[in-house]
Amino acid sequence: MVKKWLPLVAICTGTFMLLIDVTIVNVALPDMALDLGTSFGQLQWVVDVYALALAALVLGAGSLADLYGRRRLYLIGLVLFALASLACGLAPDAELLIVARAVQGMGGAAMLATTIALINTSYEGRERGTAFGIWGAVVGAAAALGPILGGALTELSWRWIFFVNLPISVLAVALTVAVIQEARRPGAPRPDVPGIALFTLGAGGVVFGLVRAAADGWGRPVAWAPIVAGVLLLAVWVLVELRREAPMLDIRLFRSGSFTGIMLGALLLNAAAFASSLFISLWLQSVLGLSPLQGGLVFIPLSLLSFSVAAFAGGRLQTLPPRWVVGTGLVIIGIGSLLLARVDGDSSWQVLVPGLAVLGIGVGAANPTLASAALAAAPRERSGMASGAVNTARQLGFAIGVAVLGSVFTARTASTLRAAGVPDPSGTATALTGGQTAEIVDQAPPEARAGLADLLATAYADGLRDVFLACGAAGILGGVLVFWLVRADAPGGGQRPGAAAPARQAEPASR
Repeated sequence: MVKKWLPLVAICTGTFMLLIDVTIVNVALPDMALDLGTSFGQLQWVVDVYALALAALVLGAGSLADLYGRRRLYLIGLVLFALASLACGLAPDAELLIVARAVQGMGGAAMLATTIALINTSYEGRERGTAFGIWGAVVGAAAALGPILGGALTELSWRWIFFVNLPISVLAVALTVAVIQEARRPGAPRPDVPGIALFTLGAGGVVFGLVRAAADGWGRPVAWAPIVAGVLLLAVWVLVELRREAPMLDIRLFRSGSFTGIMLGALLLNAAAFASSLFISLWLQSVLGLSPLQGGLVFIPLSLLSFSVAAFAGGRLQTLPPRWVVGTGLVIIGIGSLLLARVDGDSSWQVLVPGLAVLGIGVGAANPTLASAALAAAPRERSGMASGAVNTARQLGFAIGVAVLGSVFTARTASTLRAAGVPDPSGTATALTGGQTAEIVDQAPPEARAGLADLLATAYADGLRDVFLACGAAGILGGVLVFWLVRADAPGGGQRPGAAAPARQAEPASR
């Protein structure tokens, strides 16, 4: 009885590890900043480059898995992820840490692209539905538990958030080799290399420009030029994909309003629900003085409620029309973010609890339904592509969200500092976003430190408030778009939203 679930354990172990690394670094950022002397732009890239690699490569990795074997690519991803985690933990400076995080994202993309197909070929019938339910709960728990586990490990050293992946990877590799059979798609086409390259460069250019805008302002070419170039490359990517027989993503799927609505919902969900956690963690530790563990524990309402709602109400929610489940979940996320916007210069961490709790309810309701809703909005023969597309949208939403919120935060913080007569408001705002509040205060004359600390707390809270307002607007906008675009019935013969098999059906395993 236990043995038949070992393939699921192997798959969920890798999935949990790769997804928790999206958010686990957030609580460790202040310690990284002090240890490595990073700028805010570098901190953003430590977070963003991992999500960007996942978003850009997961669809292409799925093509490689179809062609060369899903278990093989999953194992390659696990090994690459483990080696990159070791490099992250040993990184002597921010530049090497960012490069290692990018490689870690490549390994994560190979794993994420194969997990659904591996479950689909490892189980049948009711067991397949049970397996996907457990996998969905693991996905929801991973994003929510990241800050808590990150805080606990950072008490030892921020490097342990990466070192801990090594024994987990060894376990996952051993289980995969022992209990998972190889499977590939008969007659699979060659990977869409031009499409992968154009999408990666285009998305990377947009995110790079947004990150530079947060550090240097929108008036400099280093900010807007990469964005323009990235948008042009993405336009070329669309044209190329429309002309290819086997594209990484069939652009024609977006002719369906339901598919477009679900992709926008996935993108805005991750932007609204998770992108602000970077700024929350910096506020809790560098302004309020909490330890990494204490800062991580503040996220318990989000973690507990998102997991509980997904685990105990997920099955019932899957039977409802996805437009209502995902749309309502996004609106609840928006409301939770607006509740977080009550923060001010005198606030303590308790002000976040109601908003994080409401945020958790919204995440737990909407997140598990996204994958099945994407499948319901696409023809059955495109189910694997639809599953990869929703994962791409999720991670791209997180990466873009962090970059955009960086501009929102620094603009508001600099404005408050400028109004108070601070000589270098932009430079001080950048230092604040780099977790250097204590260093700024220590450099001031002793008699001025108390007043300066209050001013910095007010400036940071003002920036954080605007971040939460932006997240609230994104969540509510996402809900409105889903209500408007997503239909109750799946167009083009897609699967029923509650269907249990979101990967290509009835493909024989090849040993």
